[in-house]
Amino acid sequence: MKALLLNCTLKSGPERSNTEALMEETVKIFEQEGVATEIIRPTDYNIAFGVSDDEGLGDEWPELFSKVKEADILIIGTPLWLGEKSSVATQVIERLYGGSGLTNEWGQSVYYNKVGGVVVTGNEDGAKHAAQSILYGLSHIGFTIPPNVDTYWVGEAGPGKSFIDAEGYENDFTQQHVQFMTYNLIHFAGLLKENPIPVQGNKME
Repeated sequence: MKALLLNCTLKSGPERSNTEALMEETVKIFEQEGVATEIIRPTDYNIAFGVSDDEGLGDEWPELFSKVKEADILIIGTPLWLGEKSSVATQVIERLYGGSGLTNEWGQSVYYNKVGGVVVTGNEDGAKHAAQSILYGLSHIGFTIPPNVDTYWVGEAGPGKSFIDAEGYENDFTQQHVQFMTYNLIHFAGLLKENPIPVQGNKME
């Protein structure tokens, strides 16, 4: 089983990312359960704007898209800016949408029999709003969304400490939801491997 985690931070390279720090709590469980995992920052790639699976002219999205197609589990992580998911997360959803017309060998969306989740960090409110937006987007294009597959941490109103600085690792609610999300994703991904969504009524023209 494979899990791909897209960290839609605005930061690139090795710069510290609070969102990635929370995603790594999920990775610990994946690794304990034998799930192969990879965290990628889209900001490290030259991703063109558009709603197709390949915009050409140096677009590096196809490299990421091939990893999405190979994965059984996709988690999108995003920081909060002005109460919203990051612009990078929006772009990733748009590019995923651009590939939603592609089909598997049974004529279903390539996202069928994959499960999705979301990780959110920030300094103020907006975590549930961002999760709602991302999870709806994934569901709409064909991902299966199990229960309780969002985990988040937000700090106090106004400028303040972020997840790492505030030792968000110690937040019981956040850690509980890390477990809910990770184990539910593993469970449902396993169910779909053994019992794929039937083709009848789910074939694209």
